[in-house]
Amino acid sequence: MQTLREAIEEVRGKHVALGHFNVSDSNQFNAIIAAAQEVNVPVVIGASEGERKFFGVHNLAALVKSARERGIPVYLNADHTYSFELVKEAVDAGFDSVIFDGSHLSMDENIAQTRAAVEYAKSVGKGTLVEGEIGKIGQSSKILDAVPEDMDKNLTDPEEAARFVRETGVDLLAPAVGTMHGVLRSG
Repeated sequence: MQTLREAIEEVRGKHVALGHFNVSDSNQFNAIIAAAQEVNVPVVIGASEGERKFFGVHNLAALVKSARERGIPVYLNADHTYSFELVKEAVDAGFDSVIFDGSHLSMDENIAQTRAAVEYAKSVGKGTLVEGEIGKIGQSSKILDAVPEDMDKNLTDPEEAARFVRETGVDLLAPAVGTMHGVLRSG
């Protein structure tokens, strides 16, 4: 099976998306795998810190490994990870990618911590991709009554994004471009 990096490059060349779906139980996992098989596309399974805690990091990695052994092109992402310890846990468990979310930190601290995550992932040698986040996207999938007031004041500056990528060595970047986590309650 190709690596996640190779899968991203392949879909980029075809101008299609590589779907990323978070799971918190095996029913969701099985449904996503079945749908990916039906339409014959690779898929990324994501799990936030809370989902990984509920599901179990190694349990989720074992499910992905089992699907791969059946020839299903599935990848595993540690979504929104806020500490180096949990980045390390995901990398060591065999996740294909991890998002270190230091967007709540100062730019300098975000760069330092993200760089540490990148260096660790590279040192392990499993090919784990590291994505960094800058700007304000939010941290929750909650239902919101309104858009948070400061969302439009914390969009990613392109020059800061270039600096961040240069100084951290991230493989992927999650910038704040006007989208947000969560769902707005419709009136």
